[in-house]
Amino acid sequence: MIVVWADAPGDFPTIRRVNESAFEQPNEAILVDALRRTAGTYLSLVAEKDGRVVGHIIFTEVRVESGAGSWDAVGLAPMAVIPEHQRQGVGSQLVRLGLDACMRQGHSVVVVLGHPAYYPRFGFVPAVTKGLRCEYPVPDEVFLVAELMPEALAGRTGLVKYRPEFAKV
Repeated sequence: MIVVWADAPGDFPTIRRVNESAFEQPNEAILVDALRRTAGTYLSLVAEKDGRVVGHIIFTEVRVESGAGSWDAVGLAPMAVIPEHQRQGVGSQLVRLGLDACMRQGHSVVVVLGHPAYYPRFGFVPAVTKGLRCEYPVPDEVFLVAELMPEALAGRTGLVKYRPEFAKV
């Protein structure tokens, strides 16, 4: 059974270890620490399986800029599951519960830089098909968007800008 909760200060060292293990480097762990310190509003969830913390996901605000003005959305990044618990539903549960929580908080659009075969099961589509571009030079197929409410992107396009902490890692 997988248990998921909103992170608390006592979870921070474990979250760091989960990110370091999942990505086999410290960059994402450093990013999560920086986002937690500076992002203001964020949603961070921790997953436990068999009494051990095995996953983590964080959502932070992003800004979408266009000629018609700018608007806020949410970015999913990073999502981490320790290697020995990958492909066991931990990440899927984190994404689903995270998207549900974002919707309950009133957010209607979520973007992710992620695997194009993984995220569509949660309603993500290539962002370029909805008129969104990423500030980073990434292939169109890995920059994805999900509308949490019907027609959330109707008439809204633009360049998605992530928090400055993303550029530092």
